[in-house]
Amino acid sequence: MLTKTPKQSWEEFVDCIQDFCSATEFHNWIAPITVSPESTESLILEVPNIFVQEYLLSNYDKQLRNFLPIDAKGKLLVEFRLVKGEKSTPKVKAPPQKTAPHLFLNPQYTFDSFIEGPANQFVKSAALGVAARPGRSYNPLFIHGGVGLGKTHLLHAIAHHISRHNKRLKIQCITTEGFINDLVDHLRSKSVDKMKRFYRTLDVLLVDDIQFLQSRLNFEEEFCNTFEALINQNKQIIIASDKPPGQLKLSERMVARMEWGLVANVGVPDLETRVAILQHKAEQRGFSLSSQLAFFIAERIFNNVRQLEGALNRLAAYTGMMGIDLNEEIIEHTLGELFQTITHGRISVDNILKSVGAIYDVRVSDLKGSSRIKGIAFARQVAMYLAKELINESLIKLAAAFGGKTHSTLLHAWKKISQQVASDERLQRQIQIAKRNLESI
Repeated sequence: MLTKTPKQSWEEFVDCIQDFCSATEFHNWIAPITVSPESTESLILEVPNIFVQEYLLSNYDKQLRNFLPIDAKGKLLVEFRLVKGEKSTPKVKAPPQKTAPHLFLNPQYTFDSFIEGPANQFVKSAALGVAARPGRSYNPLFIHGGVGLGKTHLLHAIAHHISRHNKRLKIQCITTEGFINDLVDHLRSKSVDKMKRFYRTLDVLLVDDIQFLQSRLNFEEEFCNTFEALINQNKQIIIASDKPPGQLKLSERMVARMEWGLVANVGVPDLETRVAILQHKAEQRGFSLSSQLAFFIAERIFNNVRQLEGALNRLAAYTGMMGIDLNEEIIEHTLGELFQTITHGRISVDNILKSVGAIYDVRVSDLKGSSRIKGIAFARQVAMYLAKELINESLIKLAAAFGGKTHSTLLHAWKKISQQVASDERLQRQIQIAKRNLESI
């Protein structure tokens, strides 16, 4: 029986992961890793520094286990070796003193390919404003949101737009770990002044994953000095993070700097936006995905756009290898482990509020409040409808759980939604999702 060599296993992992990470991430963190010539029976990976090793293990643990050998306890059978001196230079990149202004951007991450919806409309508008007038609109622009919601996409879209329309501007788009890695290399080569000159003469600096600066005081200080130098020259800075500035464990000075400009959130996309994302990605791959099947997937994977793309890749690979057409049964079989549910203890008004809030991207506090904004008011009426349908309590008690509403308000909401759901297919699907989530309790 043919078995794969350690090098072949690593190459398969690299081929796969290249589709899931940005060009910047790949260049900074995956490309510098090489397989040692001594990897005959076991895999030995050579890394230029400990940061690359930590980044690989922290961010791609699951994928590594899918491709590389593991022992009986699930531990990766991989040895890392730190390659120092001249040996590492040709394998990794140009010497650090030649810090290059070249952009390593994902060509697919443009504004045209960014699917807009209610949850990301504002942040996309802010990103477009910065791209059109760098240094003269929102500065800095701080973009935050959960994993896989499009922060990196927006950063690269801004960089693409600026580089295309302002060719004279000096731009750098980098991850925080890339910045740290760059600084470490320059410290070793005693060329920090050259690095400072490069970063502090930029016109536009885009930094991804700023949360990795937490608990790294020396690196934070250098970044903060660079930040201030650029801001004082009216140079544009765009930062992305998984949390807003105030929730990051950084110095007050750094947090204050990042809150100077505009802080914008990338929210979880609603059902229709997720369907649009799936169909757009499928079209890019030449993969046939009907609207019905797109809804079937989007109803079950709702927290992470990257997971939607991964699900699509898995389906395309499976149906291609098996030579079969896609249907709901195959989707269940192939993607079952990715499907998500909202679970809470038992069916209650609180559970319903959380479920409806997740579906409509509305905060529970708003559902309990008195806002008459159309989207919030409608979501509140859906929650009231579900409460009357699913909970055997008096109308007075149910209404009180909605921030002290009256029973007549709840009854009015129930009647309105009851009439609308009979003819509104979209509303029918949304209520089905909510019920399915609550049934899992």
